Amino acid sequence: MSHTYLRGGLAVAAFTLALNAAAAAPVAETAKVTIGNFTFGPAALVVRPGTTVTWLNGDDIPHTVVAADKKAFRSKVLDSGDSFSFTFAQPGTYPYFCSIHPHMTGKVVVKAS
Repeated sequence: MSHTYLRGGLAVAAFTLALNAAAAAPVAETAKVTIGNFTFGPAALVVRPGTTVTWLNGDDIPHTVVAADKKAFRSKVLDSGDSFSFTFAQPGTYPYFCSIHPHMTGKVVVKAS
């Protein structure tokens, strides 16, 4: 009987280790920004590092998504229904705008916790 108990104990230990590993594994997160009526919605978005943000153009005219520093990220021209995604790896504040309509602005704030 102790042999059966030992196998059961090992199974419980293995199950517990698997649960702990799953809890520790980073979960990929996603967030969405809708482009509509010449605005980014939401205009300010707070996410954790590793989050992929997707912008979807719901307007009937083209737009772009360009980092204010013009280096971090830049979409192609997004026609109606097109989308652009970028994964934010590092904490910080990332302002952006539409290069076709520069009055359209937004920002992504990446916080570690």
